[in-house]
Amino acid sequence: MKKLFYTLLLFSTIVYAKSGCVLVQSNDVNISWKAYKTLAKLGVEGHFSGVAYTPAHKEGKNFRELFVGSKVTIDTTKIDTGNPSRDNTLVKMFFKKLKSTTIEAEIIDIQKTDRHIKGKPRTGMLKVSVTMNRKTLLIPMQYRYDKGHFQAFGTIDLFDFDGSKALASINQSCYDLHKGKTWNDVTIGFSTTIKATLCKVEIKK
Repeated sequence: MKKLFYTLLLFSTIVYAKSGCVLVQSNDVNISWKAYKTLAKLGVEGHFSGVAYTPAHKEGKNFRELFVGSKVTIDTTKIDTGNPSRDNTLVKMFFKKLKSTTIEAEIIDIQKTDRHIKGKPRTGMLKVSVTMNRKTLLIPMQYRYDKGHFQAFGTIDLFDFDGSKALASINQSCYDLHKGKTWNDVTIGFSTTIKATLCKVEIKK
């Protein structure tokens, strides 16, 4: 009887651990971008320092519960490329040439990769609604989750967002530095930390 009791207790503990797995995301969300210049397509990286993030949920059983419905509002006048002079030029000659100095985004859907190999990072796709220059488009982004670090990357075309005038402005302003070529495709990304708790039960003999 005593053995049966401990067997049932162990079974209920394992069931709780599997169903009670909780993912918790932090408030620290980094929004990054990488633009390109010259015919050699040299990258210029930076991130937005004025970001307001509203998570769908702080905790959930999976990425869908955490992310779908999450929103972000970005102040494009607050950027950091590691070069204050370049930051000022980008804000004045590009971002302020757009119809709005904010970018808004919302995660609409998330799909994991069909197969996950144990011990390897988890991967999948996001669909993100991005509003920039008063135009809204659905942008696909690939995500990767490994050891608590979640990151996603995608590409936008400034022409799709009616950004040709702003692009021409920054190209003219930086004509010599860019050697007459500023590319219209921009890599965008975001990253955050997600901790998994109550997901494993260790049995000590």
